[in-house]
Amino acid sequence: MKRVGIIICNRYHACAGGKCLRSLRKREGAFSLYKSEEVELVGYTTCGGCPGGNIEYAPAEMKGNGAEIVHLATGLVVGYPPCPHLQAFCEFIPAKYGLEVVIGTHPIPQNYYVAHEELGTWWSAEWQERIQHVLEDEEVRLAYD
Repeated sequence: MKRVGIIICNRYHACAGGKCLRSLRKREGAFSLYKSEEVELVGYTTCGGCPGGNIEYAPAEMKGNGAEIVHLATGLVVGYPPCPHLQAFCEFIPAKYGLEVVIGTHPIPQNYYVAHEELGTWWSAEWQERIQHVLEDEEVRLAYD
């Protein structure tokens, strides 16, 4: 059993989590990492807004609920601009809490994919690594539009 927490971008603070939860249920996007495992969601919250004040505290609660892995939601990479604090979150959470961090939850929706392709946002090797778990084929991306 994998126990995971999800941290979303605060600009989407009213999000009900539908795409993240669907991808968890269907094991799509970053949740395809757990194709053959049971997964329990033990926490879901926002980063708290720039510069991510909730990152300092939310992983502690998730860890207290059994989390082993924190997923930084796809919204942190598809929003414009992408989260400028993403790398800091990826470094801080394991250092402070010993939790693994995965960038992404649901597959990148097609409309965001097209926009960021036109902008060249994800052309660097660094960004290709960051989006590797949520970059699905067009059919799946369209299903998440």
